[in-house]
Amino acid sequence: MIVRDFNKIVKTGGDRVVSDAQWTSVRMLLADDGMGFSFHITFLEEGSEHTFEYKNHFESVYCMKGKGSITDLATGETHAILPGVMYALNEHDRHTLRAEEELVMACVFNPPVTGKEVHREDGSYAVAEEA
Repeated sequence: MIVRDFNKIVKTGGDRVVSDAQWTSVRMLLADDGMGFSFHITFLEEGSEHTFEYKNHFESVYCMKGKGSITDLATGETHAILPGVMYALNEHDRHTLRAEEELVMACVFNPPVTGKEVHREDGSYAVAEEA
C-alpha cells in the first residue's frame, strides 16, 4: 500500500514538486511507484495559457477548482473547464488550456511520468527512455 500526504509533499518539496511556466504539479505517484500510471495535482496560474501535445502519453484531467477552457487544436472546438469537468486526451490531442481563474486539476498519465520530464518545444514529454 502506498499512502502519501499532499501537504507533506508540498512542505518538503523535492523532486515530487515540479514547476514550469505558470504551473506547478505535485506528483503523488510516479513511474517508480510501479502502478502503471502517475497521479498529480496540478495548479495552473490565473491568466495563463498552455499548449501541450502528449505524443507519448495518455492523460485524463479532472477539474477540482477554478475556471478555464480547453481547445482541441485539430478541430478548433473549445470546452469550458469548471469544477466537476473531466477531459481525456485519448488521441494524444494537441490542445490549448487556458486558466481564467487558478485551476486546480487532478491528472493521471499513462504511461507514468518519472517526475524528471520537461516539456519539449512541441509541448510533449519524451518517453522515459528518452528523458
